[in-house]
Amino acid sequence: MTSTAAHPLPQHREDGPADAPPLILGPSLGTSLAVWEPQMAALARQFRVVRWDLPGHGGTPYDVLPGRTDGTAPTEGTARTVADLAGLVLALADSLGIDRFAYAGISLGGAVGAWLAVHHPERIASLALVCSSARFGEPEGWHERAALVREQGMAAIAETTPGRWFTPAFVGTPEARGLLDGLRAVAPEGYAACCDALATYDLRGDLGRIGAPTLVVAGRDDPATPPAHARELADGIPAASLTELAGAAHLANAERPAQVLAALLGHLAAHPVASEGTDRTDGTGDTGLTDDRTRHAAGTTVRRAVLGDAHVDRATARTTAFTAVFQDFITRYAWGEIWTRPGLSRHTRSCVTITALVARGHHEELELHLRAALRNGLTAEDIQEVLLQSAVYCGVPAANSAFALADRVIAEHREGK
Repeated sequence: MTSTAAHPLPQHREDGPADAPPLILGPSLGTSLAVWEPQMAALARQFRVVRWDLPGHGGTPYDVLPGRTDGTAPTEGTARTVADLAGLVLALADSLGIDRFAYAGISLGGAVGAWLAVHHPERIASLALVCSSARFGEPEGWHERAALVREQGMAAIAETTPGRWFTPAFVGTPEARGLLDGLRAVAPEGYAACCDALATYDLRGDLGRIGAPTLVVAGRDDPATPPAHARELADGIPAASLTELAGAAHLANAERPAQVLAALLGHLAAHPVASEGTDRTDGTGDTGLTDDRTRHAAGTTVRRAVLGDAHVDRATARTTAFTAVFQDFITRYAWGEIWTRPGLSRHTRSCVTITALVARGHHEELELHLRAALRNGLTAEDIQEVLLQSAVYCGVPAANSAFALADRVIAEHREGK
């Protein structure tokens, strides 16, 4: 463990069992640790979750001196860097006795995790980058924004931020208003310092050095870090998988909380924080899912994320001594080995599963997986395209029945049933 105890610590919060696998969550520029609130109840059941605030955000003082990982600290007036912010995270982890941890971050918070995965790979067991980038645009734009908030305060950007953070349909929701209220409370100097960090950040040439298994999540309607940025990350990181979410802008975890949670839980289950020396960092994504107990635990997590707690609880309650062996089999094999693999996104796996069930005429399972597809981020339009494709290759009568079933499921989903 690299000692950084002499450095100041950011404001942080811990949730979940103290002896659970550690998961550190990084926020986006302009948000506090509260940005992760939609996912906290589920994550804290399984992980020791540590959330932290950026300088000037939430409870972290704007003038905190971010520690550098070479043991020095920047002097007052110098621009901050992502390396400085990463130093804060390492200092925090060290202070909590956390050596190796899973890390997930949104936007700038994701950049901090990617930097750590490159420069401190021994600390990062797995990585999730939500609406992030290897480079966040030209430096001039960030310097101009930093100068603007230093001169005019946060009100100067409050009017333009909603269009970057949210789709028009989400802007007026209580969740969006709460996050925007948090933006207005950020210290201008802290926000500007983070803009300075983004201006100098460019990890494009180092993506191939990230050995940690990585999940990349993109919002299809994100104007700040468009899907092309996510694809660059996924293409450049050897052990990366990509999930794109429809109807989501930059703060996708707020706008599509269930879909982001499902993707994150599946990724964390497939790549657990193992004991020191057992994690693979050779780019294969294999982190030791080698025993039945581990596969069953991972499968249960993913099964609940995809199918929902209510369905899994009903299936468990109906299990008898005769059917228990089959429930164990599908949990370990279908969910613990196949659905947890990083090669395909949840979105794609739902498309494949729907097609197979249409072809075989398994309508009860099809209804179940249509609901799961909506939970995995497919839109009604996506399902419509899958069923049209199925009509060509599986037959019109099969697709006819599937369309009728999907029409009902989608209507019930929209009504919140």
